Amino acid sequence: MTDDILLIENDVKMLGDIKAWLSTQFPMKNMDEASYILGIKIYRDRSRRMLGLTQSSYIEKVLKRFKMEHSKRGLLSIRHEIKLSKKQSPKTDEELKRMSNIPYASAVESIQYVVQCTRPDVAYSLSITNKYLACVREVHWGAVKNIFKYLKSTKDMFMIYGGGELILEGYSDAASSRTMMMPSPGRVLYSSLMCGSLKKFQAEYHSGFHHGS
Repeated sequence: MTDDILLIENDVKMLGDIKAWLSTQFPMKNMDEASYILGIKIYRDRSRRMLGLTQSSYIEKVLKRFKMEHSKRGLLSIRHEIKLSKKQSPKTDEELKRMSNIPYASAVESIQYVVQCTRPDVAYSLSITNKYLACVREVHWGAVKNIFKYLKSTKDMFMIYGGGELILEGYSDAASSRTMMMPSPGRVLYSSLMCGSLKKFQAEYHSGFHHGS
C-alpha cells in the first residue's frame, strides 16, 4: 500500500530535517515538487507568485462513472425554476424501488470532494441537493445531474492562490423556501444557516452580521 503526503514549510532546513527523520521511520521516496495529488493538478507561476489547483481529470472520471460524459453542458449549477422539497419524495412502491437504484448519495459525495478542494462556487447548489438523501425523487436526481452538466462545462476552472496582499471580501444572498417560511442565506465564504426573517433582505443583513461577528 502506498500513501502520498505533502510537506509544506517555509524553512527549507526544517523541511529537510523532517524528511530525513521520516525516512528513518518509514520506507519513502522523495518525489520532489508536487504536481498532482488525490485528483488535484497543481500549477505554479513563480514569477507572479501564483498557485493554481484544478480537478479537471477528476471531474472527467466522475462524469464517466455516472454516465454524464456525453451530457449537454450547463451554464448554471442550479436552475432558478427548480424548487426542491421533501414533499416530492417517492409516492409509490414502484417509484421507491426505482429511485433506490439511483446512485444519488455517491454522486453527491463525489461533488462534495470537488467543492471542498477547488470549486466553492458549487457549494450552494450542493447544499440544496444533499438535503434529500433519504427521499430521492426524479426531480432531486435531475438537480444533481444539472450540477454535473455545469461541472462539465467548467471543468478546466482553477482555484487560484495569488502572492498579492490578502483582502477578505464577503458576499451575501438569500433564497426563500417554499416548504419553510424561513429564507436560507448563503455566502461565498461558504456557510449557510436558516433564520426566521419575513423578507429576503433581512436574511441577507442577518447573514452579513453573523459572518462578520
